[in-house]
Amino acid sequence: MTAIGTTSHGGRGRRVAVAGVALSDCGRVDEATPYALHAQAARRALADSGLDRSLVDGLASAGLGTLAPVEVAEYLGLRPTWMDSTTVGGATWEVMAAHAADAIAAGRANAVLLVYGSTARADIRARRRTANLSFGARGPLQFEAPYGHTLVAKYAMAARRHMHTYGTTLEQLAEVAVQARAHAALNPEAMFRDPITVDDVLSGPMIADPFTKLHCCIRSDGGCAVLLVAEEYAADLAKSPVWILGAGEHASHTSMSAWEDFTVSPAAVSGRLAFERAGVTPADIDVAEIYDAFTYMTLVTLEDLGFCGKGEGGAYVTDKSAVPVNTDGGGLSACHPGMRGLFLLVEAVRQLRGEAPGLQVRRPDGTLPRLAVASATGGWFCSSATLVLARD
Repeated sequence: MTAIGTTSHGGRGRRVAVAGVALSDCGRVDEATPYALHAQAARRALADSGLDRSLVDGLASAGLGTLAPVEVAEYLGLRPTWMDSTTVGGATWEVMAAHAADAIAAGRANAVLLVYGSTARADIRARRRTANLSFGARGPLQFEAPYGHTLVAKYAMAARRHMHTYGTTLEQLAEVAVQARAHAALNPEAMFRDPITVDDVLSGPMIADPFTKLHCCIRSDGGCAVLLVAEEYAADLAKSPVWILGAGEHASHTSMSAWEDFTVSPAAVSGRLAFERAGVTPADIDVAEIYDAFTYMTLVTLEDLGFCGKGEGGAYVTDKSAVPVNTDGGGLSACHPGMRGLFLLVEAVRQLRGEAPGLQVRRPDGTLPRLAVASATGGWFCSSATLVLARD
């Protein structure tokens, strides 16, 4: 396996490396603005890379301001000649990373900063925003919003279909939350670290059947940043580069009535494309960072990426020999400021570098992981994007 000199869609070009990653302050950050979290994460990622900010000629950001990423660029003091503001929900950042990798490989950018920051938790507590994504809905959502068909209800419906079709149990779904909390317990940056049990998950207050509170992601503040660069910068980095081997993306549906099978997520397509373009298989992967706004997301994404067969996710998540998943504690326990996709890339890179603040995965021979996958989901399984990363 080598880092391939291709764009994520197959064209020849420069290899693309992750040069720097960082989190802003996360968890409960009442005193900061989203812009401040963007800036804090960006400064830390640049420091992590060892490169000068003057080299940054590309910026990708979404979810903030009327003219994102223009407003973010101005706040950061950047004047990019390449930019992206793709917004597809939680999968946004993996899609942006793929687009940025394509641009770098093609020579249209040299160093692209992906940056995110959100005070979602603080804003809701201060009543500066609502958690209702359907408020004022137009387009396809207008036909579901009047009936109170919330985001969590859509995920709950999908989970129930999987349970009905394949016999997946509440205990198996609960195990996803238990494992996420066990990983968070080792991570000093995680927001919730107290151990939980399957019984704790099952006995919690009902949110949307079958999801109790601990089946659902936490709401936090926080931000992060990832710097992607062309291969010629690799020699100047402060740390060993992590290479992007392959990427895939897929749009599935918006209306639930347009979703053909509630037990199949769009990761079934984005994952297949990413693995094919990287020239590896799920069996080669050492660590997986998967979007987990709800426990069912983790289970079905593992199936659709090919870590286990369709319908086998329940048994797989209880198998202690399964690939390590969401090693920082995930959105269920570590942090979830709104769109978590970029955090998956930060944790994947830290694992490959051997810099995880909590659980550090190692291969059976004791060496650091060589391959990681980051797969994010947007909306209610509306979109998916998957990246394969390599240490060498």
